[in-house]
Amino acid sequence: FEDTRKFQTTAKGAKLELEELAQTGEMDLTSKGRRQGGKMRTFAERHGAADGKKGGKKSGKKAKENRVWDGQVTKESMQILDYSGAKSDEGNDSSRSVSALVDERSRGARTADGIYEVADVAERPAGPDDKGGFVLLGDEDNTDDDDGSNGDSASKKSAIGGFFGMFKSLTSGRVLTAEVLTEPMARMREHLTNKNVAADVSDEICKTVANSMIGVRVGGLQNIRKLVEQSMETALTRILTPVTSTDIIRDIEQAKQQGRPYTMAFVGVNGVGKSTNLSKVCYWLLQNNKRVLIAACDTFRSGAVEQLRVHVRNLRALSENQNVEIFERGYGKDSATIAKDAIAFGASNAFDVVLIDTAGRMQDNEPLMRALAKLVSVNGPDKILFVGEALVGNEAVDQLQKFNRALRDFSGQSRPRHIDGIILTKFDTIDDRVGAALSMTYTTGQPIIFVGTGQTYTDLRKMNVSQVIRALLRA
Repeated sequence: FEDTRKFQTTAKGAKLELEELAQTGEMDLTSKGRRQGGKMRTFAERHGAADGKKGGKKSGKKAKENRVWDGQVTKESMQILDYSGAKSDEGNDSSRSVSALVDERSRGARTADGIYEVADVAERPAGPDDKGGFVLLGDEDNTDDDDGSNGDSASKKSAIGGFFGMFKSLTSGRVLTAEVLTEPMARMREHLTNKNVAADVSDEICKTVANSMIGVRVGGLQNIRKLVEQSMETALTRILTPVTSTDIIRDIEQAKQQGRPYTMAFVGVNGVGKSTNLSKVCYWLLQNNKRVLIAACDTFRSGAVEQLRVHVRNLRALSENQNVEIFERGYGKDSATIAKDAIAFGASNAFDVVLIDTAGRMQDNEPLMRALAKLVSVNGPDKILFVGEALVGNEAVDQLQKFNRALRDFSGQSRPRHIDGIILTKFDTIDDRVGAALSMTYTTGQPIIFVGTGQTYTDLRKMNVSQVIRALLRA
């Protein structure tokens, strides 16, 4: 009973405890305060020490080890995974493999003028024989309708049974009228809506297709197929044709002749991949032998500056052209001032391009949208690129509209700026639901400059009208 905690709470046990504390020097019974500043041992430790003194030896009981559960992160495993210090014995452990940062299958090609161009976006996801998540269009995907190949016959049968099945009710030899086309156009509108095409864009496409088919005598389903494809190409070309220049390399050369750097600002909501796609654009510029300065103007998000430092380090390791630097002023500073200083630094140090990374902000956050409008109005970037997700569908259209409205309302200028181009990220996650791309371009009249299709620096693509048409025509 004397060795239990219950005995410790009794008067005799408490008295015995005080005597033991006095013997070990942890408490002075003659002092007024009685307690000194030493660390008090537990009851078990004091009795163990007393037993050891009495027996002339310490207790041999082994301390209990902590249980390590499956999947639990231990201190030892964290030390193994810590690459922050230079503790590499060989050169390979201190940096990531180049193959992990660049996907050679996604790499673009050089034109006859030596300009590095990114590859076209894929129309279809990778098949079972493709190791990557996305593949490029090949010649077999662009077969002509008039040849007699087996692949083309299969594609015709697939098209007849899929999208063009809605036109089966139009019998051969019949002259098409608006009344006859009412039902097929309604089904076509529903089909486009399922591809994430906004309602007003679907109406525009259906109207164009219907007007081109009225008064035409039906000569078979294959003739209807060609007519619909031509009509959709006309409508989509009108929507996707840019009203501003998309030749960024040429614009950079023009700015260089004026003795100033070409500036590009990347804006968008939180988490869409602005910094990641900024680094992809930087890689593309480095491949074209441009000197690039990255302005770290995201002074709000923790780790934003460090993220850009990592990208700069990787880009220097990957490219023969290592002319990329970061301009930073830390956190909590005015982003408009940092961008202004970065542009001045770029001009005085002969940089060709200044890429401005901004903080992510929701489109309804008025204080942050005012700050963005201030950055744009103070610095006047040559290109304002809105970075949006293809994954969210028409929510990206709402974001784009409100960003444009904020730049207009909060700029304080008689001729306010607006979004000049779009980078659509996570395009490899939407399969053939390319409607968001159409809707965003239709809403602003601005082109989609690039689409992001992965996490490596070469996962930056461009898209064309024919690929969008094939994606929309898939059942």
